[in-house]
Amino acid sequence: MDARTPAAAIAGIGYSIRASAPEFEDLPAKLDEAEALGVDFVELPAFAWTLVVDGRVLEDRLERLVAMTQDRPFGYTVHGPLAINLMSPKARLPRHEALLDAMIAISGALGAVNLVLHTGCVRGDDDVDVAYSRQRDALARAGDKAGEVGVTLCVENIFRFEPMRETALPSRLAGELDALDHPHVRATLDVSHALLRTTEARVDFLNEISVLAPFCRHVHVHDSFGRPLESWTMDEAERLALGEGDLHLPVGWGAIKWDDVAARCRFAPGTVVNLELHRRYWSELPAQIPVVRALAARFAATAGVPA
Repeated sequence: MDARTPAAAIAGIGYSIRASAPEFEDLPAKLDEAEALGVDFVELPAFAWTLVVDGRVLEDRLERLVAMTQDRPFGYTVHGPLAINLMSPKARLPRHEALLDAMIAISGALGAVNLVLHTGCVRGDDDVDVAYSRQRDALARAGDKAGEVGVTLCVENIFRFEPMRETALPSRLAGELDALDHPHVRATLDVSHALLRTTEARVDFLNEISVLAPFCRHVHVHDSFGRPLESWTMDEAERLALGEGDLHLPVGWGAIKWDDVAARCRFAPGTVVNLELHRRYWSELPAQIPVVRALAARFAATAGVPA
């Protein structure tokens, strides 16, 4: 880590690159861009690349991907498939666990420190408490495998972006991770997702994220207005104009009070702060890097400090 990194308490900053080729032949140019921007980490969109077939890793493609990522001055994190749902019905769960196992192997081969996966959800009439139990058991198994290859699973809070009976509020996710107590299963706090979910649930946003923060090894930062997508729209520009939905805006464009977030959250030492910017706003990326680095410095000032 070099002098650009805000403090040892925060491992560094990075951003999620956006996949535009399923065979990732455009990756070298994207990594060149990241190197020029001077970030500490790059988050790789493994969920969007042709790497896994029915739970089986395509080894030739993985070898090519590993070769492409070598000899760069930054580390890596990986975003796993959004489809993984460890609260799936029992009959379907093995497919999701097999996919997660494949992603753990891919992340280990890449030398990634964190593998991000979304917390589960219940869509049908399944028993919610039983579904949470299935998720804890699956995470325990996956955490053991992740630990073997030096990866930390970082379970990300989401919101009800489609019909769902249940997905965890940040405080519930914190409780699940506390009960699991696995060193290689921690959290990703997605701040904007938390605002959307807590607005819907009518609970206190800052209280909720402050409970999850100590369990985090990863933070996703991007902006929104905390409003669900309620209006019919044709184009992303219309969602932006209405201020609705999970917009993935540049930090500072939305309604999140980042100073309050920094004041209330006590992140664990070693947390990675990662910008998840919508491709529509990619022209803002160079200006966002110092913004995110300054935010990470505010996070670092209280990292590991009891609330």
